[in-house]
Amino acid sequence: MNSEANISQAANSGFSMDDFAKALEQHDYDFQKGQVVRGKVFQLEPDGAYVDIGGKSAAFVPRDESALRTVTDISEVLPLNEELDFLIIREQDAEGEITLSRKQLEIQNIWKKLAQMQEDSQTVAVRVTGVNKGGVTVNFQGLRGFIPRSHLQERDNLEALIGQTLTVGFVEINRSAKKLILSQRLATRSASFSLLEIGQLVEGKVTGVKPFGVFIDVDGMSALLHIKQISQKFIENLDQIFQAGQLVQAVIIDLDEGKGRIALSTRVLENFPGEMLENMDEVMSSAAARAERARNKLSE
Repeated sequence: MNSEANISQAANSGFSMDDFAKALEQHDYDFQKGQVVRGKVFQLEPDGAYVDIGGKSAAFVPRDESALRTVTDISEVLPLNEELDFLIIREQDAEGEITLSRKQLEIQNIWKKLAQMQEDSQTVAVRVTGVNKGGVTVNFQGLRGFIPRSHLQERDNLEALIGQTLTVGFVEINRSAKKLILSQRLATRSASFSLLEIGQLVEGKVTGVKPFGVFIDVDGMSALLHIKQISQKFIENLDQIFQAGQLVQAVIIDLDEGKGRIALSTRVLENFPGEMLENMDEVMSSAAARAERARNKLSE
């Protein structure tokens, strides 16, 4: 068919080149999947709602994408003539309609909120919804999370935890893999850490003696009294000085909540090099006054 025939056919069909250009204009190339747009609900239907997002095309929110929670009355979550933010989950179809979601936007915002909370070492309250061999599943604002058995305070009777609310910290947040791993023990440690400060005198039981130092349990947290921080005098064998279960008072000299580390010192309590080795009982009995003196020196 020659060009004259083409022109003749276009004329006969009533569809000119101008009409074709206008048809192209009807397609909105500005809106892309994953984009957040603001729009106003202008029509409610049983299966969803139509939204004006300022484009040339219609935008539709399916009922099951109208909110993260279960919806009985769509007008409660998508009121007519109210401006709201939406996430584009599908670009224009053959009819030029864009599909929007409030639900996916809420989920996206919750993941961002969780990432920020993890960065700030915050804790959250979650409800236990189920149990499996490895731990318990929980719900946080509609998202499913998991607490491994090793990160629970109660590890034996997991069934008893169903329905309970637990305070937890964050172990892993992976939005792309939809993985949310939480820890009750981490939250407990975080709460305990908030009560500690450098220069504070604490008391704990010896839980282990190693060549490099002594591990001490301080309110359920493991702290290290390094061999160089025990005395101003050189020590050859720690086993001759400390035993498991022994009560020790020491001063906190370093805290790292992110790594769960507490560094202690009894060296700062000594009146002279080697006093911890020669007369530990005397050092311990007057530890409070000695710690106060050490703090004053640090602040000078």
